[in-house]
Amino acid sequence: MIEIPAPSFDLAMSLDSGQVFHWQKTGKGFAGTIGDFAVYIEQNGNVLKVRDGGAPARSPRRPLPEIVARYFALDHPLAEICASFPGDAVMNTSRKFCRGLRIIRQPKWECLATFICSSMKQVAHIRQISLALRRRFGDQRRVGDQVVYTFPRAQRIARASEDDLRKCALGYRARNLLMTARLVSSGKANLEAWSALPDADLREKLCALPGVGAKIANCVMLFAYERLRAFPIDVWIERTLKQQYFPRKKKVTTLQLREFSETYFGEHGGYAQQYLFHHARTALRKSAAARDSSPAHRSARNDKGRDTRVASRKSRNSKRFLDSESACSPGHCGPFEVRGPRNEKRRDARMASWSQEQPETLERKSFPGSE
Repeated sequence: MIEIPAPSFDLAMSLDSGQVFHWQKTGKGFAGTIGDFAVYIEQNGNVLKVRDGGAPARSPRRPLPEIVARYFALDHPLAEICASFPGDAVMNTSRKFCRGLRIIRQPKWECLATFICSSMKQVAHIRQISLALRRRFGDQRRVGDQVVYTFPRAQRIARASEDDLRKCALGYRARNLLMTARLVSSGKANLEAWSALPDADLREKLCALPGVGAKIANCVMLFAYERLRAFPIDVWIERTLKQQYFPRKKKVTTLQLREFSETYFGEHGGYAQQYLFHHARTALRKSAAARDSSPAHRSARNDKGRDTRVASRKSRNSKRFLDSESACSPGHCGPFEVRGPRNEKRRDARMASWSQEQPETLERKSFPGSE
């Protein structure tokens, strides 16, 4: 195994922070792919130990240490970046909690496609979709005894049918991924050439792609284009910003949050966002686990569950009607928000119905050069 110096780096935390979704825990480390290369990586203190699973002959061969170091952004001056964060209590707590977390440099198409698939999905679901796409359309690789799969190229996705993509649990996202893949494979959306664009122009280009809004565009800018000011605002970050930075304000618009984050967190806002996101998500999981494990909570939960089951049997028919007709009442629930118990199939069916009623949201966007 090759050893690579990796000071101020936490491999496990960086891979589990919602940036990438395909690395598999195996043994003492992780197996996955960096572009076309299959690798196994484990960490021992300030050193990464790496085993190479190889790549096809057509791939340009760079030294493995260079590939790994670039992917994990080991050249980023992490101490300087963290020192640039605001000095408030919330940011300080997140910075200490996320010590060693780095922004991963991802291949552009892989990052864009993955985040198109991430819309309205939890991390576990995104992992399942990523693995399904890789197994169905990617190339198999081996690293040691571990089998891994590359992410399929845009050209391969562009040749697929929407039904083929739906078999990977994509639901309504299949159409967006397919249309974007066709733009990228045809050259009408030149992801590499866009690297030269300033932030505002790059964001505009990305948002013109099917299935890409402001949040996904900022994720791609941060993780694929290394625009470290980009500040994606998802549910976790929106909640954190409102609760911690606007506690006395009843209503804060998305535009106000964007303007605040762009100015307050500065040139390394993307790092600040990732630290806030990972701390909020991890802290909530730990608090929920601790709450669920308490004897009093388990007893109360069992009593409540028993009462709920009795009530459910008495009103099952009424509940079915409410679920199907009024769970998303106008003015209270947006088209993407699902209240009450919903399985994935029913949610995708609702999304498909909604997209037919409002085609301007999910239909193919007008993209320069696509006519």
